[in-house]
Amino acid sequence: MRNMKILVTGGAGFIGSHLVDAYIGAGHDVAIVDDLSTGKRANLNPKAAFFELSLLDDKLKDVFAEVRPTIVNHHAAQASVRRSVDDPAGDANVNIIGSLKLLEQARSAAVRKFVFASTGGAIYGEQDYFPADEAHPKRPVSPYGAAKASVETYLGFYAAEYNLNYTALRYANVYGPRQDPFGEAGVVAIFSQQMVSGGQAIINGDGRQTRDFTYVGDIVAANLAATASDFIGAANIGTGVETSVLALFGLIKAAAGADLEPRFGPANPGEQERSVLNAGLAGEKLGWRPRTALTDGLRATVDFFRAAAGDGGPVD
Repeated sequence: MRNMKILVTGGAGFIGSHLVDAYIGAGHDVAIVDDLSTGKRANLNPKAAFFELSLLDDKLKDVFAEVRPTIVNHHAAQASVRRSVDDPAGDANVNIIGSLKLLEQARSAAVRKFVFASTGGAIYGEQDYFPADEAHPKRPVSPYGAAKASVETYLGFYAAEYNLNYTALRYANVYGPRQDPFGEAGVVAIFSQQMVSGGQAIINGDGRQTRDFTYVGDIVAANLAATASDFIGAANIGTGVETSVLALFGLIKAAAGADLEPRFGPANPGEQERSVLNAGLAGEKLGWRPRTALTDGLRATVDFFRAAAGDGGPVD
């Protein structure tokens, strides 16, 4: 890819910060919009311009006027399924209204490509078949999933009405270094942080629920491919492999060298029992496939949390 001006929303967050690093490493000029509600200042790449701003702020138009991006990569979100269940209106305000305000600025600025961080796990709901491809009915069982599906519908409108080229990446369950074990509450981050600090990891539900765990480095590679692609539409980004939470517990326990048995708590509302994605379309249209084995990704994640705990510093 030639050098481009790229605006990344949520660029101080878990996935967004890794993506910013990769864009800068590829020689692009990057600007970040993040209100730091969940993102961390420590995650910011010093080579990126940073605007501490909510997408709901009218000053967003000033950012576009200053940065003049050709690419927008939208990762800012209210990312907690549980929080969306507790506060559907608040979730919609951030994830739908905030996205619409960003889309309006992108349209006005004649942005060439809009990459959207969607969800594969939450958008399909309880699956009819496994793994789910993009033709699977969208039946989200949480407001978070419903909001992501809504934004995808708006993206289709902006493509048809304003010729805004977009790719929506429907992520599986993303994990890796920098994930917040307290805010975004990814199960890998929670278990890793608890085990390296000598705590007791709690499994919500019976542990038989399955997820498609995909390493953040592979997610970043999918974003780079989508940025360079002319593909318009949605594509699943996952491994196609189901792993139960109970099996995940055992893998992280081994990676952390922990000596503990699982304990069980109540299941989380709004979460489906099984989720696994068919990413064949991403291979066909984006030339992407997952490359990181779960054991390797978990080892890197545990090492990150162990190093942070050893330094006595934050794990974010």
